Parts: sequence; structure tokens; C-alpha cells
Amino acid sequence: MSQDLREKYRKKSVRPREGDSVRIVRGEFKGIEGKVTKVSPDQGTLNVEGVTREKQKGGTALVPIRASNVVVTAVVVDDKTRKSKLEANQ
Repeated sequence: MSQDLREKYRKKSVRPREGDSVRIVRGEFKGIEGKVTKVSPDQGTLNVEGVTREKQKGGTALVPIRASNVVVTAVVVDDKTRKSKLEANQ
């Protein structure tokens, strides 16, 4: 989680979810910010809006980013369980 979210919710980490905003901090796409469009918990990866790669035959493909290489900058709290987990330590 980003520094301001850590202070707000008093938690160091949170699972990224579709709709959350993240900033990539490692790898080829370092510095890019965007919304999470898809999460693959089995592989531990997620797709970020705007992170694509050109294919050899033309077109673009979404690039999976490892969840450990991102920092959550904005959290969607429309779910009751997620909201209660985040606000439990306040």
C-alpha cells in the first residue's frame, strides 16, 4: 500500500482487486499507474490498464505483472467485507 493509505488504514498490505489503482515499482513498466483490470490469484499476477505489448503478427497483448511488483495507490471499498477488514485497525 502507498504511504498515505498505510497511515489511513494502519495496514502494510492489501490484496489488489479489480478496480484498485496501482503503481508499478519494478520491471520494464516501472512508473506506470493504472487501474487493475484482471487478477489471476493462481499465478500471482494482475493486468493493469494501459500495460500492453505489441505482438509479432500485429495487435496488442496484455502483459501480466506480478502482484509483488506493484504498490496499491487507491482502494475500492464497495464490498462490506473488504471495508470491515480495512477499517478493523482504526
